[in-house]
Amino acid sequence: MSKPEHAPETPATKFLKANKVSFTPHLYAYEEHGGTRVSARELGVDEHAVVKTLVFEDENAKPLIVLMHGDCKVSTKELARQIPCKKVEPCKPEVANRHTGFLVGGTSPFGTKKAMPVFVERSILELPLIYINGGKRGFLVGIDPAILSSVLKAKPVDAALPN
Repeated sequence: MSKPEHAPETPATKFLKANKVSFTPHLYAYEEHGGTRVSARELGVDEHAVVKTLVFEDENAKPLIVLMHGDCKVSTKELARQIPCKKVEPCKPEVANRHTGFLVGGTSPFGTKKAMPVFVERSILELPLIYINGGKRGFLVGIDPAILSSVLKAKPVDAALPN
């Protein structure tokens, strides 16, 4: 008997299972350039609880991951000030793909190809449950945000700007 919503096996789900992190799989119809607005609508959840995994690089082209509310964007000036470095900018999609091993739109902070520092918008840690990419376009996992600190060692930052 097949489950109606079978979680795909991805580097992210393998990582979560290896670290004994419980998660709920959520598949939805992926739309090109739809972003968190589409995934939140498809799952019937608040976009604020859908967390984007963004790949940035500093002035030395060192990659880093920023986890941000779906309905916010990152203040690169504020982020650079807090992490501290001179400048931070988003990676080009092909560069982000090389660092993470995931396609843009399916980037997860779990099971990335390269180990990178992870920063999380502080208020995400206060949510009861978050939805974050499971390593494939059209696939989110519901997890306890405390996992971001305990398993990923994500450092809290305050760099959100309203969308």
